[in-house]
Amino acid sequence: MDLRDFLSMLEQNGELVRIRREVSTEYEIANLMYSLDERPVIFENVRGHDYPVFGGITSSRDLIAKGLDTTKEMTLSRLVDALRNRKEPAVLDSAPCQEVVENRPDLDKLPILRHIPGDGGKYGTATVAIIKDPDTGRNACYHRLMQIGKDRFTARIIPNRQTRTTYDKTGDDLEMAVCIGNSTAVMVAASLGPPSGVDELSIANALDRTDLVKCVTKDLEVPAQSEIVLEGRLTKDVDREGPFVDLTETRDFERREPVFVVDCITHRNDAMYQALIPGRMEHKILMGMPKEPTIYDEVSKVCDCKNVLMTMGGGCWLHGVVQISKRSDQDGKKAIDAAFKGHSSMKSVTIVDDDVNIYDPASIEWAVATRFQADKDLVVLERQPGSSLDPSSDHSGKKTMTAKTGFDATMPSDVDPSNYEIVRYKKLGLDGYI
Repeated sequence: MDLRDFLSMLEQNGELVRIRREVSTEYEIANLMYSLDERPVIFENVRGHDYPVFGGITSSRDLIAKGLDTTKEMTLSRLVDALRNRKEPAVLDSAPCQEVVENRPDLDKLPILRHIPGDGGKYGTATVAIIKDPDTGRNACYHRLMQIGKDRFTARIIPNRQTRTTYDKTGDDLEMAVCIGNSTAVMVAASLGPPSGVDELSIANALDRTDLVKCVTKDLEVPAQSEIVLEGRLTKDVDREGPFVDLTETRDFERREPVFVVDCITHRNDAMYQALIPGRMEHKILMGMPKEPTIYDEVSKVCDCKNVLMTMGGGCWLHGVVQISKRSDQDGKKAIDAAFKGHSSMKSVTIVDDDVNIYDPASIEWAVATRFQADKDLVVLERQPGSSLDPSSDHSGKKTMTAKTGFDATMPSDVDPSNYEIVRYKKLGLDGYI
């Protein structure tokens, strides 16, 4: 369902909070979202701005499942199916996101948040960026944007990802459109990071109908139902970006990053601005959950993969759990190797049997406690490419390096399984007892 229908459904179900009191973009909105445990919320009265601010709509797996009209348990299969069976979106002649066109953009009119003292500036975070590569085509992903002027940001463009690759090989400015206020399907698809040449908006359209419209000033297509679209250019100029609190809830350091100049802003007549607080649940789930289908695909090549979970304790980025139906004693080690191929930034992965509840951290720890022996079930990989988000990694060279661990917490195949199985009580009805 589109964003507005989803918000209406959440409100009807009592899951949406409306705050009518005047609030400030200077720390207050971010701290209120945190204080609400990132429940879906709309701030109707934002000091100095005409736009309401909303957020929290993808802050749990259950909310994402509702936005995709499925269940938490079936979300992974929905994502895998959308990756494998993409649908080219229709391109409309007109769209709600272009009801108003501003050719003299003033970013100060947008309620861009300042999140935490010590941040480099005000940041756009729920920002789906769309570019076109001359060789591989359209790409949609996220780039955090730090405002540095009335018409410009610095954009964090990560090395070896599609936008940076296209930007580096382009001699001139690179056209980019940034969409703010999107459906769950668009938000999740933009997080997936599939192989180069795979169009994330076609994945979004496979998850839920996602019509597009051509930008007013750029040769790019954007989701027609977006609330706000910033049409602009990634220039060859660079400026300061950061510090910024990232997935691990530690500060990512200051860098020199490309300047994104906004040439035009289009939006709905009654547009809403979407916020996402950095380093918290919504940020983590949106970053980590879309890595689960890529891990699933790689592990499925070597054994019978049942489920994948990027864990909160690892920032939904550095630690993962893979559930398999084990057929041979080699399956656990094969799954470890394949999981790291499926998500190269992952630092540690635990492989469990299909009787273990991967959504329960105590169940995972139980599997390690009862089915794992370090002298034969632990895999340690030294000097591996790692994540810049991990402060314990080696950041001294051109590439971040780390050590990786894999835990094969599956039952051996040559033992009596009754010695390893979870013994369960039967839950009885208490009528007549108490």
